[in-house]
Amino acid sequence: MRKWIGLALAMSLAACSAGTGGSEGSTSSAEGTAKVDGEFLTTGGDGSDWAAASFNYDEQRFSPLDQITTENVENLGIAWTAELPDARAQEATPIVVDGIMYITGPWSKVFAFDARNGEPLWTFDPEVPRSVLQNTCCDAVNRGVAVWRGKLYLGTLDGRLIALDAGTGAQLWSEQTTDQDRPYTITGVPRVVNNRVIIGNGGAEFGVRGYVSAYNANTGALEWRFYTVPNPDGEPDGAASDEVLQTASRTWSEGGSWRESGGGGTVWDSIVYDHELNQLYIGVGNGSPWNHGVRSDGQGDNLFLSSIVALNPDTGEYLWHYQETPGETWDFTATQSMILTDLEIDGETRQVILHAPKNGFFFVVDRETGSLISAEAFVDGVNWATGYNLETGRPIENPAARFYRTGEMFIANPGPIGAHNWQPMAFNPMTGLAYIPANIAPQLLLPATEDAHSELSPIGFNTGTNIADTALPRDEATMRALIATVSGQLVAWDPVAQEARWTVDYTTPWNGGILTTAGNLVFQGTATGQFKAYTADTGEELWSMDTQTGVLAGASTFLIDGVQHIAFTTGRGGAFQITAGAADITAGQVPNIPRLIVLRLDGSGVLPDAPDMEQQLLDPPESTGTAEQIAQGEGLFMRYCMVCHGEGAVGGGINPDVRFSGYLTDAEAWLSVVRGGSLAENGMPSFTSVLPAELAETIRLYVIDKANEDIARLRARREDAEGADEG
Repeated sequence: MRKWIGLALAMSLAACSAGTGGSEGSTSSAEGTAKVDGEFLTTGGDGSDWAAASFNYDEQRFSPLDQITTENVENLGIAWTAELPDARAQEATPIVVDGIMYITGPWSKVFAFDARNGEPLWTFDPEVPRSVLQNTCCDAVNRGVAVWRGKLYLGTLDGRLIALDAGTGAQLWSEQTTDQDRPYTITGVPRVVNNRVIIGNGGAEFGVRGYVSAYNANTGALEWRFYTVPNPDGEPDGAASDEVLQTASRTWSEGGSWRESGGGGTVWDSIVYDHELNQLYIGVGNGSPWNHGVRSDGQGDNLFLSSIVALNPDTGEYLWHYQETPGETWDFTATQSMILTDLEIDGETRQVILHAPKNGFFFVVDRETGSLISAEAFVDGVNWATGYNLETGRPIENPAARFYRTGEMFIANPGPIGAHNWQPMAFNPMTGLAYIPANIAPQLLLPATEDAHSELSPIGFNTGTNIADTALPRDEATMRALIATVSGQLVAWDPVAQEARWTVDYTTPWNGGILTTAGNLVFQGTATGQFKAYTADTGEELWSMDTQTGVLAGASTFLIDGVQHIAFTTGRGGAFQITAGAADITAGQVPNIPRLIVLRLDGSGVLPDAPDMEQQLLDPPESTGTAEQIAQGEGLFMRYCMVCHGEGAVGGGINPDVRFSGYLTDAEAWLSVVRGGSLAENGMPSFTSVLPAELAETIRLYVIDKANEDIARLRARREDAEGADEG
């Protein structure tokens, strides 16, 4: 989720596109997708295909292919590439079935390619209104399609579930799964189970109530729905969750802002089917607002926030749950990737779920009963809890972490970006290790005051925390020292011993998802522009390629004409890189290039030349705001603008950097954008409902002042560098 609030971090394509179908006259054939059913997805086949986002129902992201090994991986080269539209975060893992590749991109677009040579076959554009961007916590992203019996299933940013013909891209049916009057979005991958398409949604930061739904794969008819938090109205929903939510409602206060906001608990990513037990596991997200004291008067565990919930996939009936973070107050979602496997524990084979969520603990959970087997911190410095009581399954909390009770700032580690976010982890059954793309990213949290974000806003984030007073300091030396506390890791975790076997340190968080193979290999892309191969058992780096841009998504691997290939997408964006701004050390250094790259042994392709990244000089108008106006504008910018335009008004390289905006020179032009909505079709909504003209002006005055400060800083750096060169 897009959260990088101030000192927090501190402390720390092709063919012609159609709106409702594929390109007319497409000659592509996707008959092979007809074989993809429940039996096929149980195993994923022999590795020739990569037919699901995480390969098969176990979601291990492990391939049995072993042509590419530790001995020959150094010979990997480019087979082909394809340039993609929309320079935003690319989060989808390529799907390949019988030589046809399917990927999604920003704005929920779908692309089909001939995986042999990169020939584009068709494109589907659901024509998502750009104004929906105001409802996204973390960019206009999409993580992929599901394949089932000749069809593809797509969730769109504006809440639709769409079925496409896999061969032509023609739309077969479309269902609106969300209330369009509330700030819901969909960015995750649907799952298909027993001929039902399962889909969740996002939007907890803004104020929604979470749920997951099942639709008939043939007709799109709604078959069941499970809400993850009680109905704020206290009435039954006529849903599969009604009975269990009568009990869950006792874990929520009678008052609290949840009755207005909806409570949160969105199922925005991980949904996993257990084919052995015929159970569906959903990962439930954070509360709305984050602050437990504001949301539920500091009372109750607030089920089913931050929980793994098991359901009957045929009816939506509740089976069991395990809540990882009771009374969630730090944006600790449980939506991160879940993996199913069997482990030998204390001489007994256990069917388990492996889970490394945001809160920094690695959970091994019995998937038949939901009982906690073990939980240990997988990154250093976790400070909201010291561990878990294995008898009760509850965390042993640090009292200072409940900042709304103490009234004091708390430097949460991990912060809301999480020790592990959406980038998928993987598990290699040959090594017995799970591979986690981890973040070291503390954040300072401060309770809301009466005049600082305690009231719900109809637009923008509703966290119940004081964002305004947690901005990065404007003193450069202090700011840089704080930013230096933030980094990333690749952690190879032994889930039986509950300890790291090896780690790789990165200079920045927000690195890519993981692929692991029977060739004893682990593949991962980085935020700073590399794609790397490591030995799965020891972590030795064997090979690396310059991708020219950040890599966020996990890769896939498959056979083309009997030859193993690896595919991944590139492109910067998402929560950290949008909001971090000044704190993102890759901003301004790594270009944002949306691209699909396919590799094979002895591939001879080359990438186009990378763009010139010489830093542009600011040319702002003179700063004329008073100290009071600038301070007020900074607080408002943090509340309403930071989540798109970056910490400290420093753009992260995805959305426009407002310090360069021509609208800064003209107060009326500025108001035409901020209040008039003149750029709404570009994704910039009107803020009339929350920003009177005089407050919108204070934001302009703050941005002008910050731009002047930053240009002076940049000039000083250049003068120092030139002096050093002359010396």
